[in-house]
Amino acid sequence: MKAWPYPLWVAHRGAGKLAPENTLAAFRVGAGHGYRAFECDVKLSADGVLFLLHDAMLERTTSGAGSAGQQSWSALSLLDAGGWHSRAFAGEPLPSLSGVAAYCQRNGFALNIEIKPTPGFETQTGRAVGLEATRLWADDSLLPLLSSFSPEALQAARETAPQLPRALLLDTLREAWFEQARALGCVAVVTAFALMDADLIAQLHGVGLRALVYTVNDATEARRLIGLGIDGIITDAVDRFSPGSSVFA
Repeated sequence: MKAWPYPLWVAHRGAGKLAPENTLAAFRVGAGHGYRAFECDVKLSADGVLFLLHDAMLERTTSGAGSAGQQSWSALSLLDAGGWHSRAFAGEPLPSLSGVAAYCQRNGFALNIEIKPTPGFETQTGRAVGLEATRLWADDSLLPLLSSFSPEALQAARETAPQLPRALLLDTLREAWFEQARALGCVAVVTAFALMDADLIAQLHGVGLRALVYTVNDATEARRLIGLGIDGIITDAVDRFSPGSSVFA
């Protein structure tokens, strides 16, 4: 297989649950625990700006309400995306993808961009991520890994940015998933951790694909996967797993 440029340990949404997810504050907390690779969710605003948010709706993790994808970036950028977590993070804004890219590049960090489209905007979001990531990482040798549960979004990203590595996300091993990952030109498959076993890793490695998992917070499970030869572990437990080695803090 080709050399894999990304660290084994990946901080989920910046810092797992230690800070408000998908904010620059979370990235800083994750970095403070030694993490050098991060996963985040990216959406498209109504006026074409890419920003970090997991949910389709704003209520759970911001001071806003309604569909995030139907609002302008000027409105989204004013929301409090930290107060829901704790008083210490009150007033933390939603970050744009460009802001996160600048932070990662200045620190030499790897980024896994999960394309998380507002329902019905899979193609538009995938296309926008491909174009913007190409622009933002034009002078960087450590390219972001683009992943998604949406084959439509990955295909659109492929069409606009064929040079960027892609990964298919799976919560079940649905029919024809393997053929789909290969047809999309993916370099990796990322599954829910319970789905990953020795046979699946061997199947992926056998055709040159990397095997990654989400979201591993149990040390026994992490040891099992490391023993099987997993290529990447996305975790919330950034304060318990030491990313500098295969041991636990």
